[in-house]
Parts: sequence; structure tokens; C-alpha cells
Amino acid sequence: MTARAYLAMITELVAKVGTEQAENVGRAADLLVAALDAGGVVQAFGSGHSEALAMEIAGRAGGLVPTNRIALRDIVLFGGEPREVLEDPLLERDPDVARRIYDLAAVDPRDVFVVASNSGVNGVVVELALLVKERGHGLVAVTSLEHSGRVTPLHPSGRRLSEIADVVLDNGAPYGDTALPEGTGAVSSVTGAVLAQQLVAEVVDRLVAAGQTPPIYRSANTPGGHDHNLLLEAKYAGRIRRLA
Repeated sequence: MTARAYLAMITELVAKVGTEQAENVGRAADLLVAALDAGGVVQAFGSGHSEALAMEIAGRAGGLVPTNRIALRDIVLFGGEPREVLEDPLLERDPDVARRIYDLAAVDPRDVFVVASNSGVNGVVVELALLVKERGHGLVAVTSLEHSGRVTPLHPSGRRLSEIADVVLDNGAPYGDTALPEGTGAVSSVTGAVLAQQLVAEVVDRLVAAGQTPPIYRSANTPGGHDHNLLLEAKYAGRIRRLA
């Protein structure tokens, strides 16, 4: 019965979020299209479980090729830090890490950012958002407005991700990100994935309407898919990464 309760709850919430956020999804799509038309790529970031949303945006079948996923582990993979630093459970609260991962991403001034954080208050997320706006990039945030509004910001500025972004997509997650009485039934990963896919669909629709052929990934597990993807990725060599 609990499984059915979760299914009923999440089905209703997905429909609610997908409908209520439609206008903001369209605004976010306009930001992404403008960046792509200018020659930019979409930089996606999320720490913890919010990285799942960045994975929906960057590097998956049915998604846009000019996308790059930024992650905390970049300071090890590309920045030379020892692997042990990733064992720190408070790493995502360190604002200094934000500038490291930004610099390691070889960001172009034309790029646009999609940053996901359910709470929207940790140091890395807020610092990255501030840096993104300082450098003149467009910024789309995916967060829970309910949860974020009920917790204290952990960044020295006292600001939240939602207060910095150009467009905010509210994932509809409740405080604590669980919706069942037993303290289970996580929400943000599911609704976030829906918002991400809606966003990509809107971007592609706009590109097609403008007479363009959208650079879309095919599944590498279909005939010709791998070669198709490599050909498109070559156009963005040095600007997108497809490592872990």
C-alpha cells in the first residue's frame, strides 16, 4: 500500500509541477536557445542527489550535445586534488570549491548555466551562482522553494540560489524532500528529471521552429548512434567533457 501511496502522490505532483512551471520552463528555454544561438554551451551543475538533474541535462540520449556537466569531483579528476577530499561530507558547503570547478570547466562567456539544488543554500551552490552572474552568464535554477525558504542560507552572503537566478524552476518538493508519513518518498529527483526533460523539449522545439537541426544525442546502443554522437561532439571539442 505504501508503494501505491507513493505512486499516487508522485504522479499528482509531477503533473502539478509540470503544469505550474510551464511558463518558467519556457523562459528558461529562451535563455538556453539564446546561448546556443550565440555559440555557447549549457553548463549543468548539481551536488549530492541534485547531480541527477545535471545528468539529465548533459550527455544523455535525447539530450542536447552542446552541454557540459560540472561536478564536485572535478577538483580531483581535473584539478589534481587527492581523492580523499571527496570523502568530506561538508565539501558542498565550501564556497571556495565553486571557483575551482568553474575555472576547471573552461567556461566560455557565451555559456548558460543550469544549477540544481533542492535546498539552494549550500556554499558551493550559492557561490557558483554568484560567480555565474558576476561573469555575465544566464542562470536557471532548479530548487524547492518551500524547503529553501524554511532553512538558513549557509553562504556568507546569506543568499539563496533562487534569489540569484534569472529563472527559477520550482521542483515542488516539500520540506525535507520526502512526502510519505514514514519519512520516505523522495520527490526532488523525480520532479527535477521531469523539469529537465521539459526544458530540453522546449529548447528543441524552438530550434526546429527557427529552421535549425537540433544537435541531439542518439542512444549509443542503437545502430550508428555512437558515430552520430562523436561527429556532433567534435564540433564542441575542448568545451564539453564526457568523463564520469
